[in-house]
Amino acid sequence: MYISDIVKNMPEYVFSEFQKKKKDLEEKGVDVIDLGIGAPDLPTPEFIYDILVDEAKRPANHRYSNYNGTLEFRQAVADFYHKHYGVELDPETEVLTLVGSKEGIVHVIQAVINEGDTVLLPDPGYPVYKMGVHLAGGKSVAIPLVHENGYVPDYEKLADEERKDAKLLFLNYPSNPTAATIELETFEQAVEFARKNNIIAVNDSAYNLVTFDDYKAPSILQVEGAKDVAVELGSLSKSFNMTGWRIGFIVGNKDVIKAVATLKSNIDTSQFIPIQKAAAAALRSDLQAVRANNNVFASRMEKLYQSLNEIGLTCERPRGTIFIWAQVPAGFTSASYSNLLLEEAGIIVTPGTAFGSYGEGYVRFSLSVTEDRLDEVIRRLKDLRKPEAK
Repeated sequence: MYISDIVKNMPEYVFSEFQKKKKDLEEKGVDVIDLGIGAPDLPTPEFIYDILVDEAKRPANHRYSNYNGTLEFRQAVADFYHKHYGVELDPETEVLTLVGSKEGIVHVIQAVINEGDTVLLPDPGYPVYKMGVHLAGGKSVAIPLVHENGYVPDYEKLADEERKDAKLLFLNYPSNPTAATIELETFEQAVEFARKNNIIAVNDSAYNLVTFDDYKAPSILQVEGAKDVAVELGSLSKSFNMTGWRIGFIVGNKDVIKAVATLKSNIDTSQFIPIQKAAAAALRSDLQAVRANNNVFASRMEKLYQSLNEIGLTCERPRGTIFIWAQVPAGFTSASYSNLLLEEAGIIVTPGTAFGSYGEGYVRFSLSVTEDRLDEVIRRLKDLRKPEAK
C-alpha cells in the first residue's frame, strides 16, 4: 500500500505514546497517576452544557454552520476581546471559528507558507508547531527559550538568513510547557521584530485565562498596530474545561484570517452549531466559573510546587497554565528521570525533550488530578529510593 512520505516521516504524537505505556502498566495492575497530558479534569460549567442540551433540541441547529462559524460566536469573541483586552475586532473579517485551536495551528501554517519556507518556533514548545511545519513542507528553526532569559525569545541569536527566510513566528504565552508568563513588552518586541522582517507573528493563547493571583495575561493584539503583522489563536479548552468540545478561534490580521478561512472552507464545515452557541455564552459570561477553576488549580499548584522544591526538584512558582516545569536531579536526563518515575513510582510526567532539545534537563508536571492524587504523587516521590543516575 502506498503511503505518503510526509506521513512515513512523521513520528507518532508524543502523548499517544505515553498513553500506550499507561495502558500497559495498568493491565499489569499498576496504579498509574498521569501527570503527563495537559487536559483539565474539572467538569465543564453547568450553564454551558445546559445551553448545549437546549440548542441541540432545535432542528435548525443541526444544519451546516456558516463556513467561518456562526456570527453569534464570532461576535462573542469580538465582544470578549473588547471587554477583556480593550481590542476592537471586526467579527466578519478579523475573527474565524476553529474546530479547536490545535487544528488552527496547522491550518495557519498551511495558509501562510510555501514549501521550503522557514517558520520560527519556540524551543521548548508545543510539538504541534513543528508537525504543522512538517505537513506544509516548511523548515523549522528553533528559537531557544532558556531560564536565564525568562523563557522569552532572543531574536539577536537568529542568523541573518533565518530572519530573511522566515514567514511565520510562533509564540505561546502563558507557555506550554514552561508555564512562563510575560508582560506586554515581550509582545511589543515580537511585533517590532515581525514588522521589521516582514513576518507574521502568531501567539498561541490557549492558557490566557488560566492565571493565578492578580496576574492577567496580555494579548499580542494589545500592541499598537499588531493587527498589521499578527494573529492570535484562542481556545475554550483550558479556561472552560471544554477540551473535548473542540472549539476555538483565530483573530487578528484580516489577510491571514481570509487565507485560513479559504483553506478551511475546503476542508471542514466549522463546528456543530449548538457547541458554538454554548461557547458564545461562555465567552459572554462573568468568568466566575473560570475564576473558580483557577482557584482549584492554584491550590494544586501551591501544594505540588512546595513539595517538589522540598524533594529537590527545583522549579519556579507559575503565574499561569496547569503545568509546573521542574529540573531533573543531577546526573539524569529528562528521559531517564521520566522513565524512573514511571517504572518505579507509577507516575507519568512528560520529559522536557518532548518539547524540543532545549527542554533537556526538565520534566513537565500537569496539575490535572485531584489534590488527593497529588498527595499520593508526593508520597511516592518521597518514598522513591535515592535515584542513581542512568
